[in-house]
Amino acid sequence: MKLKLIAYGIAKDIVNGREVTIDIPEDSTIADLKTILLQRYPPFLKLKSLAFAVGDEYQSDTFLLTNGKEVVIIPPVSGG
Repeated sequence: MKLKLIAYGIAKDIVNGREVTIDIPEDSTIADLKTILLQRYPPFLKLKSLAFAVGDEYQSDTFLLTNGKEVVIIPPVSGG
């Protein structure tokens, strides 16, 4: 199935763009997506945290993804 990833901050630099479309297996969860992204983009391994949102809500690792969803990659945020 296809997912549209929307990346911000350092995640945008890692995936080389603000929006990326990827193919993942049917019945994948957020945890499966994380695994795929870590394999495809090893720099994500260096981040202390990585969160995901679907719609307007953060989602847990068990959230089941569906075809055509937009998933926002939320990297760690630093303040100042």
